[in-house]
Amino acid sequence: MEALIPVINKLQDVFNTVGADIIQLPQIAVVGTQVKSFPLAVKIGLYSYIKKYINKAGLFQIYPDFSEIRQEIENETERISGINKGISDEPIHLKIFSPNVVNLTLVDLPGITKVPVGDQPQDIEVQIRELILKHISNPNSIILAVTAANTDMATSEALKVAREVDPDGRRTLAVVTKLDLMDAGTDAMDVLLGRVIPVKLGLIGVVNRSQLDINHKKSVSDAIRDEHAFLQKRYPSLANRNGTKYLARTLNRLLMHHIRDCLPELKTRINVLAAQYQSLLSSYGQPVEDRNATLLQLITKFAAEYCHTIEGTAKYIETAELCGGARICYIFHETFGRTLESVDPLGGLNTIDILTAIRNSTGPRPSLFVPEVSFELLVKKQVKRLEEPSLRCVELVHEEMQRIIQHCSNYSTQELLRFPKLHDAIVEVVTSLLRKRLPITNEMVHNLVAIELAYINTKHPDFADACGVMNNNIEESRRNRMRELPTAVPRDKPPGAGPQGDQEGTGNWRGMLKKGDEGAPGSGPASPHKGLAVNLLDVPVPVARKLSSREQRDCEVIERLIKSYFLIVRKNIQDSVPKAVMHFLVNHVKDSLQSELVGQLYKSGLLNDLLTESEDMAQRRKEAADMLEALQKASQVIAEIRETNLW
Repeated sequence: MEALIPVINKLQDVFNTVGADIIQLPQIAVVGTQVKSFPLAVKIGLYSYIKKYINKAGLFQIYPDFSEIRQEIENETERISGINKGISDEPIHLKIFSPNVVNLTLVDLPGITKVPVGDQPQDIEVQIRELILKHISNPNSIILAVTAANTDMATSEALKVAREVDPDGRRTLAVVTKLDLMDAGTDAMDVLLGRVIPVKLGLIGVVNRSQLDINHKKSVSDAIRDEHAFLQKRYPSLANRNGTKYLARTLNRLLMHHIRDCLPELKTRINVLAAQYQSLLSSYGQPVEDRNATLLQLITKFAAEYCHTIEGTAKYIETAELCGGARICYIFHETFGRTLESVDPLGGLNTIDILTAIRNSTGPRPSLFVPEVSFELLVKKQVKRLEEPSLRCVELVHEEMQRIIQHCSNYSTQELLRFPKLHDAIVEVVTSLLRKRLPITNEMVHNLVAIELAYINTKHPDFADACGVMNNNIEESRRNRMRELPTAVPRDKPPGAGPQGDQEGTGNWRGMLKKGDEGAPGSGPASPHKGLAVNLLDVPVPVARKLSSREQRDCEVIERLIKSYFLIVRKNIQDSVPKAVMHFLVNHVKDSLQSELVGQLYKSGLLNDLLTESEDMAQRRKEAADMLEALQKASQVIAEIRETNLW
């Protein structure tokens, strides 16, 4: 399992070449208060690995003296962050090889600071915090939270920010520094035992070199010897579980186990990304050599994908919403169908309208039967109401045909993204074709309604059956009423005479005017002189009144006839409009799309202009190729790991 850390180091080297953060590799992220302007990625390895890296001349520079490394870090700091000590998320990569170290990789993050120093930006605290969270939010990272022993652990900024992304402390290891600088009479026993701040991965105390030691160039080996002596003296029972050497071994062990746990998911992630970038690179295509063949191929593919989207056989099926032919079907049978069903056969008509139409159809003489002219007049008015939803159906299908263009551009033919002028030209041609077919289709739908209005077929089988049933019901009702009437009228009274003589008879105009709401043709203003005749032409036509039994019956007959015939026509329209839309719009566009595109675009004078790549396409193709190469190398690195290395 010791070989796992070098494997991760290789993976980091691979992805550093493309500068990508798409893979969250296992790592140790150090969070503390030491001020630094950038992440420092440190890889520590055994001396036996150095030959392998040295043979690759030119990859990095070798510094035998660590003081030279410190100076180089300072130079890089100034180069990256500038003289004002700003913050950069570009890491400096440092590899250390020694026969006296364990394999380890960590990222030393900029120290948490509250107050800008020198010329640092005023939001330096926010910048540092965002940079730290970017690294420690990686679920595959182990957080090394560093806190000085001579400060209050409860206010540790490092532990506070670690707890934000790791509230349970499952991937946090706390390090307590400066054990030798605590106030006299105090110790860190409770802290080192985990009684103050509990973390799952443990807590380790260390003794650092002081600034004086660094100035006097005290060696690391001497510092570790003095640290061990201090721990034996002040914390004898805890000496073996603290110190720099124990910290290094612990980090090595934790990182190896962490890598082992993350490796299966990491392998899957790399393979998935490799497949995605392979597809992306293929969509970008190769530089164009034969322009004629390329243009014809793209036109043909777009036309085919457009038709496949309508037919439901497209390669990329939309799962978030209905699209293409499925949406057209929904428009026909759900949107249009339900809209027609919601149209009331008698909507907009009231009894007075029907009665007025009946009277206007009879002319100056009373009618013995319900006139057919009134029925035709009213039923045409109702059938006309079907035209608006029918035209709206055409509009909705036209909109969906337009949306299919964008769908094909986004999902089906991504090669068009290489050639923005060709894409725009194709969109314009298809849009123009749809625009030309829209008025033709609308005219046909208008004619379908006009055809229904042109001839009211009262001999339609369904309508004749409905009329037969209706006539039987009316005749039955008439016989029932006749049975309820008195059997004879006294001969000494004229028909229609009431108990008060002819005051309520048909010959008294004044009586009829006074009781106009019982069957008179009007209920105009009363005569100023009682008993005098009134000019009936001055009486307004009634707007609402109580209908006589015959009028009620006639209106009911017309209503039933209108409803019966309207339902027949609505059924015809519901069936014929989708067929007309499919023939004049959908199928016509499908059948003529490719020939229209070829005729408009396949011209020698347009080839060079249409097949001009977008400015950033070459750069995007190179980035995709580099990333694919990195992912393929990473996959090979992981494939070299044997199962025995994991345990």
